[in-house]
Amino acid sequence: MQIKTIFLLILITLFFAIAHSPADEFFPKDNWKDLPNPLASPNAKVGGEISIFAGQYSKSLNYYLDNNFISYEVFTSMYDTLLTLSPITAEYEPMLAERWSISNDRTTFTFWLDKRAKWSDGEPITAYDVQWTFQAIMDPKNLTGASKVALEKFLPPEVIDERTIKFKTKEVHWRNLLALGGFNILPKHIFENKDFNKINFEFPVVSGLYKLGEIKEGLFIKLERRDDWWACSEKRFQNTANFQTIIFKFFEERENAFEAFKKGLIDIYPVYTSRLWVNETKGEKLEKNWILKQKIYNYEPAPFQGFAMNMRRPPFDDIKVRKAMAYLLNREKMNRTLMYNQYAMHYSYFKDLYSKEEPCKNEVFNFDKEKARALLKEAGWQVNPQTGFLEKNGKRFSFKFLNRDSSTEKFINIYAEDLKDVGIELKIDKKDLATWIKDMDEFNFDMTWAAWGSVIFKDPESMWASKEADRNSGNNYTGFKDAKVDALIEKQKTIFDVNQRHGICRDIDKIITSQCPYILLWGIDYVRLLYWNKFGVPATVLSKYGNETSAYWYWWYDKDSAEDLTDAIKKGRYLPGCKASVFFDEEFKK
Repeated sequence: MQIKTIFLLILITLFFAIAHSPADEFFPKDNWKDLPNPLASPNAKVGGEISIFAGQYSKSLNYYLDNNFISYEVFTSMYDTLLTLSPITAEYEPMLAERWSISNDRTTFTFWLDKRAKWSDGEPITAYDVQWTFQAIMDPKNLTGASKVALEKFLPPEVIDERTIKFKTKEVHWRNLLALGGFNILPKHIFENKDFNKINFEFPVVSGLYKLGEIKEGLFIKLERRDDWWACSEKRFQNTANFQTIIFKFFEERENAFEAFKKGLIDIYPVYTSRLWVNETKGEKLEKNWILKQKIYNYEPAPFQGFAMNMRRPPFDDIKVRKAMAYLLNREKMNRTLMYNQYAMHYSYFKDLYSKEEPCKNEVFNFDKEKARALLKEAGWQVNPQTGFLEKNGKRFSFKFLNRDSSTEKFINIYAEDLKDVGIELKIDKKDLATWIKDMDEFNFDMTWAAWGSVIFKDPESMWASKEADRNSGNNYTGFKDAKVDALIEKQKTIFDVNQRHGICRDIDKIITSQCPYILLWGIDYVRLLYWNKFGVPATVLSKYGNETSAYWYWWYDKDSAEDLTDAIKKGRYLPGCKASVFFDEEFKK
């Protein structure tokens, strides 16, 4: 299941600067360099390594070309952005830009680059690098569709001098500073004469804290910490990004990765499969605390996952068919028989925008074959008594389910059985990750399983705007188009009050749900984590808004714990355990 996002962590932000200040210039706090990261442990030390399961091998590490999990993690570790965010308040803080201003009419954005900022080859990072990166992303011939969405609102930037750059927007939008502050800047002097679409695995010059180390295609990628990172001395970065080496290891199947984890070949394993969490987290290694098991409750925005239907072509261009397909998915049975009732069913694309005070009132599609049959009949599908399959205009109702993960086939097979019972044929079309992404980028699919990360404050444009339905390599997988949704998307662009925007998103959510572009699945509200007991871990374990990936930036290799683990395994003795459940607010307030 592909988790495809745009600026996944950069988008986790409060838009304080634009929303709340009447002034035309915004400066960082005077003492921002002297403020430590409140989540970082003072006990953290630099050194050692951590091995991570990174899914299937990516077709590119250039996040602008392939915006998936591994590309994001690697790319954003190597290349800095103009601004960064407070890990607690999510207010903007300087990064490559030491200060910035926004005009009173919110149409002009100026950034002054930090004079200390330099590339790993010693060259200064300049406004020309920012300008070139913007132009490369917006170049029509470059396959940067997902990243174009936020930046296409701007005119080509104007270089004022080597350290100053000015952007003017074509339209006022609450997202504008977010977009400009959040894109990773690339070195013009290295890449300007290269074909951008072929910049995939070679990044000889970087600006970030990590650089590429050894790569073995299909097996692993190593990131190596830089001792000469230009911002190393700042107090806010102390005790973070502590691993000397981060190793991303690749496996075609999650089950194989789990076996590698149990052997100690992977250090941390987030559990997305209930069967593993319930049945496979027992035995000596866990009983003696060699492997630790925890549930982490924090403020990670609620993601969603579902079966995406391609509305661009039959049969899923018919809303009655899509609704019938939703009624035919027995989610409760899957949760009961395959997932040990661990999950809550989803009825929304923005689950975290609802509460007891603001309940979700979306249309519900629970399992109901009779409703499905009635809708299919209304749509013109009739059962051929000779074959038992539905037909329309002499054509059988048959479609391909594009899949890239064998572990999901047991779910798809249950679905296929219920579909067959009403006369629909489902064929599994198994692909590897690279081919899956290519097919999705080109809209070459009928139905697929797609999982999406989320952000605190929602911007529905890239996934739900009609104009994005025809953009190759974009996020509007299903080809969703709706005039009412488009109008609401336009309306929220100039609203700087977060609560008002989220009210509009709830209206959008209701419309989208009624159109059924996805068959929504399920989710949990915590992170299920397994890890070998050889690391130093902050009290909150993970960050306020992050998932398991925040461990890479806040944990550290504890030599004493690692030696103790080795000795405990050798002698068969117990190690100290950990809290079974960790709640961010409880730990952070201590």
